[in-house]
Amino acid sequence: MIILKSDAEIETMKIPAKLTAEILRDLKEFIRPGISTYDIDQFVESRILEGGMKPAFKGYGGFPASACVSVNEVIVHGIPSREKKLREGDIVSVDAGAIYEGWYSDMARTYAVGQISPEAERLVKTTEESFFEGLKYCVAGNYLSDVSHAIQMHLEAGGFGVIRDYVGHGLGREMHEQPAVPNYGRPGRGPKLEKGMVLAIEPMVSAGSYEVDVLDDEWTAVTRDGSLAAHYENTVVITDGEPLVITLL
Repeated sequence: MIILKSDAEIETMKIPAKLTAEILRDLKEFIRPGISTYDIDQFVESRILEGGMKPAFKGYGGFPASACVSVNEVIVHGIPSREKKLREGDIVSVDAGAIYEGWYSDMARTYAVGQISPEAERLVKTTEESFFEGLKYCVAGNYLSDVSHAIQMHLEAGGFGVIRDYVGHGLGREMHEQPAVPNYGRPGRGPKLEKGMVLAIEPMVSAGSYEVDVLDDEWTAVTRDGSLAAHYENTVVITDGEPLVITLL
């Protein structure tokens, strides 16, 4: 069942969304060669707690950290580690959220570690662009798959692989609500978008094949061919006009 949110509920959801957006904005200056993925997790966790909120990811389904920190070929759900140090030329995706008065936020960004290759730069840029291509269709009365199709077309036109094993989702008092939001598919399918829907739209993209393997920790998802991966996510509110992205500052 898709749970529509009232205007008052959406105003409350904006509070953890804004904090999460500020944290991920500030991570851009924090991330540099030599720090560990654990350092990134601690940065995220401390800022959430300082904001008087709870980390949404810590303990969720048994996940051991407050942020998913995914380096290079890791697509999503990378477990932070003191041993995993960032190196010049890496790309690192950080997915995080907070809980405020029972309401969740959720967003992700992919960052350059120092100077990165032109290929990596194009992957990160195109992944972000694909979100905004999908956003154009986040209008009441459109079909959910219109959003998915627009994302897929932009990514595949750039020669990238659209991850199929992981998708976006509804968001509210639960981290994952209906509907599922794939980043691929034919247009004109699925539920129609309605005012009050809140969607976490999150293109997950490979520089090569879309095939995925999950490591023995049962969390870390990597590209099967070892190619680079990027992730870009925002929380989007469907209104009676233009969509509202509450994780953009």
